[in-house]
Amino acid sequence: MNLASPRSLFFLAFLACVALLGTGFYLQYVVGLEPCPLCILQRIFFAGCGLFSLIAALHGRAPRVYSVLILLSALGGAGTAGRQLWLQTLPPDQLPSCLPPLDFMLESMPYTQILYTMFHGSADCAEVTWTLLGMSIAEWSLLAFVGYALFAIVQFFRRRG
Repeated sequence: MNLASPRSLFFLAFLACVALLGTGFYLQYVVGLEPCPLCILQRIFFAGCGLFSLIAALHGRAPRVYSVLILLSALGGAGTAGRQLWLQTLPPDQLPSCLPPLDFMLESMPYTQILYTMFHGSADCAEVTWTLLGMSIAEWSLLAFVGYALFAIVQFFRRRG
């Protein structure tokens, strides 16, 4: 197995996504950190990066198409993580109000309102509850999304031989 082949690299990108999502679920279910709406959206964007990476690894054809899909997922995730970082820098009196639980929103709000509300974020999203090496979860997520975007760009422009 050639580790430099596009299929191998896409599979490694998929495994990295599994590790990132696994870390998020570990922090939620073992450590006890509740994800905010922007955290949930970042998980969805990570899942998109992982899914497109896995399909690219299995399919083995049209790597540029999958690179674009990974790039779009990474950019969406980077925007979401950037929004959360911005909220974390706001003074408490300028933060949006806290949101009701997701299950309540699903039962009582139209889906368009739920999406708008989730992308907007809330005061919950501004709270830094965990850090690693001085960086918050949102900062680590942004770093990972930038890495996925760079990976997708390199794979897009990679010569096929």
